[in-house]
Amino acid sequence: MKTLKNHMILFDAECPMCRVYTHAFVKAGMIDHNGRSSYQEETHAGTCPVYDRQRAVNEIALINLESGEVTYGVKSLFKIIANTWPVFAPLFAFKPFIWLMSKAYAFISYNRRVIIPAVETSFEYQPTFKLHYRLLYLLFTWFCTGFILTAYAHLLVGLVPLGNPYREYLICGGQVLFQGAAICSFDRRNLWTYLGNMMTISFAGSLLLLIGLAVSHFLKFGPAVYTLYFMAVAGLMFLEHIRRTKLLGLGWVLTITWVTYRIVLLLLILNLN
Repeated sequence: MKTLKNHMILFDAECPMCRVYTHAFVKAGMIDHNGRSSYQEETHAGTCPVYDRQRAVNEIALINLESGEVTYGVKSLFKIIANTWPVFAPLFAFKPFIWLMSKAYAFISYNRRVIIPAVETSFEYQPTFKLHYRLLYLLFTWFCTGFILTAYAHLLVGLVPLGNPYREYLICGGQVLFQGAAICSFDRRNLWTYLGNMMTISFAGSLLLLIGLAVSHFLKFGPAVYTLYFMAVAGLMFLEHIRRTKLLGLGWVLTITWVTYRIVLLLLILNLN
């Protein structure tokens, strides 16, 4: 595997996802073992003192140590991958593909702190908040979660009544509004950060339900088994909600309202159908 030499990639040390994939580049031999540094460190300052620090926080920077040239974001990733696998170079030079991937990269980058929250956020420079990317993330996770839950609801028939095709979408959307109103009552500043984290939990829970959906295609269990699995997933979501609200310093109020909303909705579903 061809290694990209005399380059340094600057990653966000406070971002678990960034640490993992840049470490993977080094371990796979795609960049030198000393070609990776966090932008929080000052050891790289002499290599390129004029790089845009705020942009490097938003879009991962790749510095050419010989020329001082800096690339940012998806172009940095393309440069590393194309060096290792030159067959992709024409694709990475195709402007419509660059535009599409840059939007996908921005979607993940500007939401990375709600996808996997940082334990510490003490560095001077932090990712820029862009409302349209956060709203897009909320819509994406809401749609995917509602779609998977609608499919999973068929496995619960017999214990939980099957609703109309839009029920799960309405429940998911309703929780966003309910929890949004709850946090606005005491900490409006963290509204979008909390909602992003909450929808990540919902999305992750729905992905776990895909296991149950996959199993149902090969093994036929009764609704009790799938209901127990659903409850186990909900329990994991509950624990993750506690962990994330603790990281955000939001206390127990939002966990209480999160649970209350779900219990009230479950009781309504069981008694009105």
